[in-house]
Amino acid sequence: MNIDFTINGTKASVDVPAEMPLLWVVRDELGLKGTKYGCGKALCGACTLHVDGEAVRSCSFPVSAAAGKTVTTLEGLSPSEEKLHPIQQAWIDEQVPQCGYCQPGFMMAAAKLIKDIPNPTDEDIRSNISNICRCGTHPRIIKAIRRAAELQRISATL
Repeated sequence: MNIDFTINGTKASVDVPAEMPLLWVVRDELGLKGTKYGCGKALCGACTLHVDGEAVRSCSFPVSAAAGKTVTTLEGLSPSEEKLHPIQQAWIDEQVPQCGYCQPGFMMAAAKLIKDIPNPTDEDIRSNISNICRCGTHPRIIKAIRRAAELQRISATL
C-alpha cells in the first residue's frame, strides 16, 4: 500500500503494508535511526515520536494512521541545523544519558510536555512522562526537562 506523509518537513511516500508499525518505516524504510525499538508493546517509550504534534509510541502505531499527517522524529526536532531544540540543549547541559538508548523517546515526550505545559512542576513531569530508563537517570531527566522549559521561556522572550 502506498502511504504519503510528511516527515521532519519533507514529503515521504512509502509502499509498505498498512499495518506496519511507523517505527519500522522510520528506521528501515526512511533510514532515520534516532527513534529506537524498546519493547514493541508501547510500554517503554523508546520509540516515541510526534504525529501531528502528538506524542505517539511508534512501535504500535500503524503507518496507515500517519497517512496525510506530519511526523517528527528526534532528527527533526531542532528548528534548524544551527540551533538545538531546548530539550536537546538541556539534555547536553545536564548530561542526562548514561547508556542513552531510551533518551530519544524521553526527549520527544519531554518536548511535547513543555509545549503543553511551559513551566512544568516535578509532579507534572512525573505524571506526564511514562517512559522507562533502565539506567535510572530519572533525576537528571527531570532536571533537564525543567532546564528545557527555562530555555524555551528565555527563547520566547528574545
